[in-house]
Amino acid sequence: MSAHQETKPPSPLRSKMSKMRLEGKVILVTGAASGIGEEAVRLFADNGASVVAADIQDDLGRRVVASIGTQKVCFFHCDVRDEKQVEAAVKHAVEEYGGLDVLFSNAGIIGPLTGVLELDIDGLDNVLATNVRGVAATVKHAARSMVARNVRGSIICTTSVAASLGGAGPHAYTVSKHAIVGLVRSACSELGAHGIRVNCISPFGVATPLSCNAYNLEPSQVESNSSALANLKGIALKTKHIADAALFLASEESAYISGHNLAVDGGFTVVANQSFSFSDSG
Repeated sequence: MSAHQETKPPSPLRSKMSKMRLEGKVILVTGAASGIGEEAVRLFADNGASVVAADIQDDLGRRVVASIGTQKVCFFHCDVRDEKQVEAAVKHAVEEYGGLDVLFSNAGIIGPLTGVLELDIDGLDNVLATNVRGVAATVKHAARSMVARNVRGSIICTTSVAASLGGAGPHAYTVSKHAIVGLVRSACSELGAHGIRVNCISPFGVATPLSCNAYNLEPSQVESNSSALANLKGIALKTKHIADAALFLASEESAYISGHNLAVDGGFTVVANQSFSFSDSG
């Protein structure tokens, strides 16, 4: 190696990537007590953010915050079905940490697993109340806070591969996740004028307490089934991979990305030729 090469400064990209990617940012995460939300709270905090971890699971949420062990992360009880609680969570972020830069609207449920001929309409309403109404409320109040403070923020919503393919999830769940993609695109079209970017993430079948409990499977079974269906082999999908995608969309590395649905699915939605199921196929 020449002397010139030895003294060459590192590239700007490498220098940027070596720093904490969310330093100085305030983030609200819903559905933060377990699964993808918990993983994201930990990753955001590791990258310098102040985080409000919001959930209805108080004990779990407080344990997550206590295990992180920093005053830059706090728990806030929030049922996203109640707009007043959502508004209070946003207000808490502003009062506790001085503002709101990023929303990760991740709270959601799976709902009834019945076929369309036996579709439980009340169950459908319950799924929509959490997955659509709840997400809409978080987007509304986070955007209000950002606009009022002239924050060029980032709004991220968790949807699913079920929003891209038929047969990739239960009916009520699929309806709700399609709606989230529509909301993201519609909100993007309005909020871009304020410098706010709005995106969503579509995970494949990731082993979370929600999915494991809904389908009565062990995490290893969910991972095995997902790996068998994904096009990308040699790696099992983890909650970390979804949190990594959220970190990218929360950071300034995605500063010119808006209205995008980022699939974290090992190529499933590109080359799939069969319906997705968590059923244990042995």
